[in-house]
Amino acid sequence: MSKILIADDEPKILKLVGDFLKKAGYETVETDNGDDAYRLYHENPSVFSLLILDIMMPGLNGWEVCRKVREKSNVPIMILTARCEEFDELMGYESGADDYVTKPFSPSVLVKKVEALLRRTASAKKDEKCDGTIGELTFNHEAHEVRLGGREIDLTLKEYNTLKMLIEAPGRVFSRDQLLDSIWGYDYVGDVRTVDSHVARLRAKLGDWGNNHLKTVYGIGYKIEE
Repeated sequence: MSKILIADDEPKILKLVGDFLKKAGYETVETDNGDDAYRLYHENPSVFSLLILDIMMPGLNGWEVCRKVREKSNVPIMILTARCEEFDELMGYESGADDYVTKPFSPSVLVKKVEALLRRTASAKKDEKCDGTIGELTFNHEAHEVRLGGREIDLTLKEYNTLKMLIEAPGRVFSRDQLLDSIWGYDYVGDVRTVDSHVARLRAKLGDWGNNHLKTVYGIGYKIEE
C-alpha cells in the first residue's frame, strides 16, 4: 500500500484530502506545518510514495520543503495551494514539484492526479533499459543513478527523466513540447519555459559534460550528442 504524506495548515483540507485518499486505498500521514512535514519525511524517506504540500503553512513553506527534499530524493511531490498566479505555479515546478493543484479543487480529480503521478513514476522505474556510458557519464536506470567521473550526480525526478529521454535516443532532437508532454504530462498547464529551466539546471549539474553533450537546437529543442 502506498503511503502519502500530506501537509496543510487548513484542518478541513487536511481531513478532506486524507479521507479521499484513504477511500482510494492509500495510507496517509498528515501534518499541519512544514517543519513536521520535512522531519517526518527525513526520518523515514523510504516509506513515502508521494508528498502533497501546501505552500503557505507554519514553519517551512511548501516550496522550502520541496527544495530540501529534492536535495536528496526524487520522490513525487504535488503542490497544493490557494495561490493561483503563474509565478507561484512556476515556483512550484522550479522547486522540483511534479504537479500543482490550485484550491478550490475536486477531491476526486486530486485522487486521479495522484494515481496518474504514481503510475508515471512506477512506469519510469519499470522501463529503465538504457544503461551505458557517454564519455565520462555512466547511467544505470535500474538503480535510477547517474554518475560523472565516478561521482553520483544528484538529479530531481524531472531532471533525471529529461536526461533519460534524451540519452535513449542520442542524436535525435526533441522539441520542448515533446519533452513537456512526455515528462510533465498532457494535462500540464504551464509553458515550455519550464523545460528550458530544467535543462539549464541539468546542464549546470553536468558541468563540462553537459556543455559538450547536451545541445540546444535553437528554435526547436534539445538533443544528446555522443
